[in-house]
Amino acid sequence: MDLLPFLKSVLEQDTAPVVLCDLEHTIIYMNPAAAENYKKYGGYQLMGANLLNCHNPQSREMINKVVGWFAESESNNIVHTFYNTKQNKDVYMVALRDDDKKLIGYYEKHEFREIDKTEMYKMD
Repeated sequence: MDLLPFLKSVLEQDTAPVVLCDLEHTIIYMNPAAAENYKKYGGYQLMGANLLNCHNPQSREMINKVVGWFAESESNNIVHTFYNTKQNKDVYMVALRDDDKKLIGYYEKHEFREIDKTEMYKMD
């Protein structure tokens, strides 16, 4: 069974922004939530751009340090990078690895801390 359509659908349906980058820091994928979150910077047009160009020198240095740490060991896979008080969310960098555990890239993961007050199981 080809898992790719299922995995893509998971990302596409996620309400949290997801941005995937290769090891050259090229943005290779943004889910719809990420495109919306970053629309003032170009949204989907950021795909193919270098993520480092979207950050200040200090952030670029930290991104490179984290990717270096990911490369040191296959057990180095997630780093908390930021807490956004305005949106009450934590942001992480997460390693992407192939089947052989080789580092192939990384992604940005957002975890919101606000309680979802939507009525449970409301489907109409």
